[in-house]
Amino acid sequence: MPIKAVIFDLGETLLCEDRMWAGWADYLGVPANDFRAALDDVIARGEHHRKVFDRFRQNFDFETAPRERLGRGENYMYTADDLYRDARACLRALRADGYRIGIAGNQPIEAEPAIAAMDLDVDFITSSARLGVEKPAHRFFVEIARLAGAPPADIAYVGDRLDNDVLPARDAGMVGVLLERGPWGRIHAKRDEVGLADIRLKELLELPNALATFSRTP
Repeated sequence: MPIKAVIFDLGETLLCEDRMWAGWADYLGVPANDFRAALDDVIARGEHHRKVFDRFRQNFDFETAPRERLGRGENYMYTADDLYRDARACLRALRADGYRIGIAGNQPIEAEPAIAAMDLDVDFITSSARLGVEKPAHRFFVEIARLAGAPPADIAYVGDRLDNDVLPARDAGMVGVLLERGPWGRIHAKRDEVGLADIRLKELLELPNALATFSRTP
């Protein structure tokens, strides 16, 4: 069966999160390099990314901190400036090839209008908050298959993580595509399980050809 739909994760897939992490480092009053080194260590240990905040502030309040930053006039939501340089070109190429395209990641509901404002050529944008379930839960992938209007076997899910993106997508019957960039992508590319990814990319512009030439192993 040919792939008919391509669904993208957000952070470190379509969007660079460097500005976001630097903002949180500044909020915590720590050097950005120290924060990124701690994040890399948390990722290497297989811990949730929120653990990095506890390294600098015990019992970090994830409810209060975003409101406090907004009160300061800080924008911690994604903007078009955060898009990777290859993101729009990849989406245009996939559209020209006739794929249905979606964006779905573990994001708050507020991320959806921020992404919609970027005017990306996609068929739908959704979030874990809207779906009521987060990756890597199986139901997340069931829901995005429903939105894509295609059976899982006809869908490729593209992300930068093995644990949240590639492996659960494959378990749901989709084609799991690993993008090896950003802190998770770089670290996960060194894991033994990386061989389970159906497709591995260094950049998004490799994706259209990778999908066109992909064949499932019997």
